[in-house]
Amino acid sequence: MNNKITTFALIVAAAVFFGLGLPSQSEAKSEIYKNWQGIAIKGYDPVAFYKAGKPAEGSSKFELEWKQAKWRFASAQNRDIFKANPGKYAPQYGGYCAWAVSQGYTAAVDPKNAWTVVSGKLYLNYNVDIKNKWAKDIPGNIKKADANWPGVLK
Repeated sequence: MNNKITTFALIVAAAVFFGLGLPSQSEAKSEIYKNWQGIAIKGYDPVAFYKAGKPAEGSSKFELEWKQAKWRFASAQNRDIFKANPGKYAPQYGGYCAWAVSQGYTAAVDPKNAWTVVSGKLYLNYNVDIKNKWAKDIPGNIKKADANWPGVLK
């Protein structure tokens, strides 16, 4: 049994060393920020930010796929609203941190605590501190992020 474990470890080490099965650094990031299960914006309902004015956790009972990501909703009604016009409700910059995109890179988000709706568009940020940086010049940051998007995915 020990020899099998050693052989397996050597195979894994060789695969890592030669980069087999690992994404290349030049591989583009997903258009939509999602977790390892393919769930967009950490499972939060994008429609709730508009309708309820606050975040709401979605349910796997009310899920649909859009742009190779699973989107979850708090109700069938919210799912159907999104399905009819996803571009209106999906967060800007694929749900990546708006501040990060304005700075030329991507970052994860905290949709529960760090979000803003501006002129009918949802923007998510990494955390509350970053949201506060974002808020100091929202129009300027949107302009920079728009110029960087989707180039930051490369």
